[in-house]
Amino acid sequence: MSDEERTTFLLDALGEAFQDLVAADPAAFRKKFRTMAADPFAFYRGTACLFYADARGREDTWADERTSRVWIQGDLHAQNFGTYMDGEGRLVFDVNDFDEAYLGHFTWDLERLAASVALMGWTKALPDADIAVLVTSYLRAYLDQVETFVDSDRDHEWSLRLGNSEGPVRDALLRAQLSTRIDLLDGVTVVDDYSRRFRDGPGVRRLDDDEKGRVEEAFAAYLGTIPQSKRLGSLTYSLKDVVGKSGFGIGSAGLPAYNLLVEGHTEALENDVVLTMKQGNVAAPSRIVDDPRCRDAFEHHGHRTAVSQRALQAHADPWLGWTSLGGTGFVVAEYSPYETDLDWSSLSEPDEMRQVLEQLGRATAKVHCVSDVDDATTPLVEFQVEDAISDVVRGRADELVRDVTAFAFDYAAQVRTDHRLFVDAFRNGRIEGVTSSTT
Repeated sequence: MSDEERTTFLLDALGEAFQDLVAADPAAFRKKFRTMAADPFAFYRGTACLFYADARGREDTWADERTSRVWIQGDLHAQNFGTYMDGEGRLVFDVNDFDEAYLGHFTWDLERLAASVALMGWTKALPDADIAVLVTSYLRAYLDQVETFVDSDRDHEWSLRLGNSEGPVRDALLRAQLSTRIDLLDGVTVVDDYSRRFRDGPGVRRLDDDEKGRVEEAFAAYLGTIPQSKRLGSLTYSLKDVVGKSGFGIGSAGLPAYNLLVEGHTEALENDVVLTMKQGNVAAPSRIVDDPRCRDAFEHHGHRTAVSQRALQAHADPWLGWTSLGGTGFVVAEYSPYETDLDWSSLSEPDEMRQVLEQLGRATAKVHCVSDVDDATTPLVEFQVEDAISDVVRGRADELVRDVTAFAFDYAAQVRTDHRLFVDAFRNGRIEGVTSSTT
């Protein structure tokens, strides 16, 4: 494929994924695309749609009737892991982004993560031999953890925690342990006349009465999506304040969002809780997965995002739910003080990176295997995922590692080329709807 043909393919994929959002908020996408232009890894983070456009025409010898319909994270890369407080009050290091989650080939998550490692290794000027070791370590740990779940069937009980993590992963958990809800509240709210409200500032938008009323109605509908088993006490859920919000991550550009301040489990102001209500978007894998059972299972993309998160986390956020506003789906979750990302910028030595990637491999196996027939909340997967993966890989583990490692190098090289083509197209006004703010 020539550079011009690839540019056309790339722009078509971006247009299919983003054209409606670009039309709604061109400025947000100018910012998103300039962030993506910074380097190949930033470009990769923002183009899950391109990854799946490429996957549409790629043969997958590891996909059979079962392994082609596993719950996947959908946009798995090295920076989509971090800490959170699970529904049972334990600090966990795990996948922390579910906007692209869907049913798909288990290998898509492995390939996308492996290619991100190859890209990251290139930006750190690591030799190919070292990058191959890093990718292999991730894949071997993944396969080993899958086999552990085959033998023990205790996937719902396993996670990376303070007691079994090490190195930078454990450091992230320790940092999260020091966080407090009151610190978060002090950062985004103020107390005025014995009442807490959101602080005004960049990215915060006050609502007129009409929009506020519609958001309040959406919030009331959201409460009905919280499972009875996760419902908190009768004092909880009273809505205190709501604002429009912008400035979420690179993948959420142009998506309408709100922050909601609600009563916590007591009337003490220190127990107030901040929720995010963010518009759901089309999951990138859903563009190439033709599965009516999955497509028809969800009311809207906010519903799909919330159900996906419940599937991929053994003990999800008790505030997690969904609603709709103006006929559009939104996902609702806690804005948690316990979310800490892994700082990859401080990792430069292959041995240290390998230690982290081995743990990410095990975490990936957990999210795949926990979301199966044992999970009554997500009946779309009617088999044991660990058994399905083990069966297709049995006797061929070395082959899988070779296949995914080779893909990682090939696709990372393609991404570096695509980044150059994207920057040229963006600079020269070829991305429809995203024009310079000065014209």
